[in-house]
Amino acid sequence: MDSEYTSLALAMLAGVGCGLCCGWYLKGWLSKPARGLMAGCGNPSENSVMGESGEFKLILVIRSDLKMGKGKVAAQCSHAAVSAYKQVQRRNPDLLKQWEYCGQPKVVVKAPDEESLMELLMHAKEVGLTVSLIQDAGRTQIAPGSRTVLGVGPGPSDLVDKVTGHLKLY
Repeated sequence: MDSEYTSLALAMLAGVGCGLCCGWYLKGWLSKPARGLMAGCGNPSENSVMGESGEFKLILVIRSDLKMGKGKVAAQCSHAAVSAYKQVQRRNPDLLKQWEYCGQPKVVVKAPDEESLMELLMHAKEVGLTVSLIQDAGRTQIAPGSRTVLGVGPGPSDLVDKVTGHLKLY
């Protein structure tokens, strides 16, 4: 009778040991892709291919002189975010994945007028960032063709900050 219990105990111990080993192996194997994409999220010691800090963000610059209502601002920012997403999806899917895995950071700031918005657009293009300039259809609050919001990025935070870092939050 004792030999039966000993055999059963050894079989259970072997099963638990094999299960632990398999679990440990699978955990390491399955988490490698996520770690590779997440490596740059908020960890300044690990540099990404695109930026020194390894962080990514999208900045939405709103023209404050248009005095748009909250709903209008939300709609225009949404247009800019979707446009930016589509552009980066086509042009640089790896950057898009890194931005997504970092939580898709977005910051809304303000520019005083159209001239400032256009200067930001040119500067962002010069440094190689994705830009999305939104022009309103003019059906509600503002004149048709008015440039309302500029999306800068998504891109490496350090590069985006060179273009928009001086702007105040909206």
